[in-house]
Amino acid sequence: MEKILLRVLTAGCVATVPFLFRGKRRENFLIFFAKGVLATLVDAYVVGTKKISYPVRPFPKIFKTNIIYDVLFFPLLSVLWVKMTERDHLGKKLLKSLVFSVPMSFGQWYFEKNSKLFKWKKWSPLHTFASVNFTLFTVRGFFGLIKYLDKKDLWR
Repeated sequence: MEKILLRVLTAGCVATVPFLFRGKRRENFLIFFAKGVLATLVDAYVVGTKKISYPVRPFPKIFKTNIIYDVLFFPLLSVLWVKMTERDHLGKKLLKSLVFSVPMSFGQWYFEKNSKLFKWKKWSPLHTFASVNFTLFTVRGFFGLIKYLDKKDLWR
């Protein structure tokens, strides 16, 4: 069952790519890759400190983390979130971040209890909530910095 869930998640992510990468492709790729790097680093730390494990994951002999989450699912969610919050003030960004972090926390809690996708050892829905919001706002800040530097033409 878990491998089917991972295949469905992968297929869903791949299917959304053409829709999420319309328009500002350079910015979308920056967001995507920044979130991929950040999510991979955070997940490697969390797995390395034995807070979470991924019993069923792609390429288990190569990766201890679930690379589908780190380099595909979470980065695509970040691209969507940055697009949704591009012109919002901080209060609206905080509210919109809940649209992602609350369902993610409940979803992970449910799948932790009912599947072998991951097992929490020193982790909880609150940790998921905090880490999702931390990474969303970190990537949003990075994106804001890039836009600022672009506007000031400091790259040349």
